[in-house]
Amino acid sequence: MATATAGIGLRRLQHLVLWVSDVERSVRFYRDVLGFEVKSRYPNAAFLKIPGTLDDHHLGLFEQAGVARPDERAARMYHSAWEVGEITDLVRARQRLIEVGALVGSSDHGVSLSLYAKDPDGLEFEVFWTVPDGRPARTKELDLEGELARRDIRVPEAEPRP
Repeated sequence: MATATAGIGLRRLQHLVLWVSDVERSVRFYRDVLGFEVKSRYPNAAFLKIPGTLDDHHLGLFEQAGVARPDERAARMYHSAWEVGEITDLVRARQRLIEVGALVGSSDHGVSLSLYAKDPDGLEFEVFWTVPDGRPARTKELDLEGELARRDIRVPEAEPRP
């Protein structure tokens, strides 16, 4: 008979650390595209955090010269996921990811609406919004405009970027 375990007391993922090929390029991407703020910077490393949080950092970037892009055929971590607070944040994220050519997919999971993108090193991540009245469903194509209309939400026009 299998014995049930109570786990080890994990509460949440506090931070993620990535090997990147160019730390400056990665800092620009995570800061300018996703809105992280730089907490501390070193010649070959950086620590970034989500603005307005009390945590020391959420993302560590360490430069590893000559690191290869991820091999999609090898066992590895698939992606990290970052949650946004409002559906309009997801709309803004989609626009920014499209602008920089990073968006690679999207899904409606019923409980969440998700965008999938890759950073400059090809590391995949998800930006998602938790659907307040969502129920688990078979994953289907994301219809973000339809979801906004269903919720009667209007997205303000984006301000021109310098």
